Amino acid sequence: MEAISTFDMLKIGIGPSSSHTLGPWRAAEKWIKELKEANVFSQVSTIKVYIYGSLSLTGKGHATDYALMLGLSGQDPEFIPIPNITTIVSKIKEEKQIEFNGEITLPFIPETNIIFKREFLPFHANGMTFEAHLASGKKTKATYYSIGGGFVVKEELKKAKKNIEIFKQFPFPITTGVELLNFCKNENKSISEIVLENEKSLHTKEHIDKELHRIWNTMLECMYTGCHTEGKLPGGLNVTRRAYDVHNTLKGKLLYTTPQEWLKTIRNTEVKFRQILKWVSCFALAVNEVNASLGRVVTAPTNGSAGVIPAVLMYYMVIENHKANFKHIKQFLLVAGEIGSIFKKGATISAAMGGCQAEIGVSSAMAAGALTELLGGTPEQVLMAAEIAMEHHLGLTCDPIGGLVQIPCIERNSMGAIKAINAAELALSSKPENAKVPLDKVVNTMWETAKDMSSKYKETSEGGLAVGIYLSDC
Repeated sequence: MEAISTFDMLKIGIGPSSSHTLGPWRAAEKWIKELKEANVFSQVSTIKVYIYGSLSLTGKGHATDYALMLGLSGQDPEFIPIPNITTIVSKIKEEKQIEFNGEITLPFIPETNIIFKREFLPFHANGMTFEAHLASGKKTKATYYSIGGGFVVKEELKKAKKNIEIFKQFPFPITTGVELLNFCKNENKSISEIVLENEKSLHTKEHIDKELHRIWNTMLECMYTGCHTEGKLPGGLNVTRRAYDVHNTLKGKLLYTTPQEWLKTIRNTEVKFRQILKWVSCFALAVNEVNASLGRVVTAPTNGSAGVIPAVLMYYMVIENHKANFKHIKQFLLVAGEIGSIFKKGATISAAMGGCQAEIGVSSAMAAGALTELLGGTPEQVLMAAEIAMEHHLGLTCDPIGGLVQIPCIERNSMGAIKAINAAELALSSKPENAKVPLDKVVNTMWETAKDMSSKYKETSEGGLAVGIYLSDC
């Protein structure tokens, strides 16, 4: 059993990948903390990092080496100024040294100090080992696994006992959809109300509101940035940003100066079916174009699927309810986070373990359920919407061309967002008691499908589009 907060499922970080960028970054931070706790940090003379499996096979395209250098330098992915990323990495490469946690200058050549190894470690596809040589001549190592969504663990799961204790302290400990529905029924509460009670056992109301505000503001700014930035994405595929052009055709002569004003003015645009499709797609594309260019996004539940939830929430705010405010944002994010946690506990949110069904599929389910509650759906209809969204992503592979989170990843966010809205409408028009497939069954099915899936389709760029489309074609 895991104690998973909304703030575990929705993390602010740097693109392009939660498992391949944010995870290694956080692992570097954890390693530095362990060295300090062992009182050997000041004795470190050289460091190396070995990365394995999927983390290695698509590491270059996912900027894993950048993330490791930034994490080892003591930078925080939530707050580092975006322009500083390339400045710090370039300095390390040019000077052939690194400011270890900003405290110790060590020799460091990325090509030799970060070693990409194709073999897989047994515990998880995204393994990495940090190695330090000490002034005494001794050597210390630590192995971490990036298990998706920015979550990082060690194989021995040292904190498992503490995590279970926190879980037991939850007023409403939830592992499955059935348990969630039982709590809603017994307490006569909505899903968001149940989740809020759990969050209040971990944080103050003021902290919850402050962090949810920060998450939404990051999402909004990300959409705004993506819609107002043109050109090509980095990485070598020469992918042209599309959100900018789509946005220009939709906005007409709108006048605004801030993301908040932008949101309000969009409410005055035409809302025919085609325009709605374009707006939702535009929001999703914008987020993942920012993600692909090492911008700041909210992992929801992963970076590769970060565009779905903001696009659907923005749809609600600018199309469905022009009076929507923070109360609705809070409700949406709490429901989305809980649905995501059910998938994480019962299956996976890692493409390296389950293919893209574990990323876009889960994000679409999260968004569908959250939208359903905002539109007046019952808890049963919320979970029905989540099930419908995932059911139609089952078996979706992860096969990024060139190992980059661009093709087909960016477009998939727009498809996931549209499916989420459709799933919500289907659930709202249905009687849950007539449903043949409950959410927990589709969670189990997704996990069984993940285990059956060839490793070629699990974020290794060794199958599917990744080999069917030659880089020369791009």
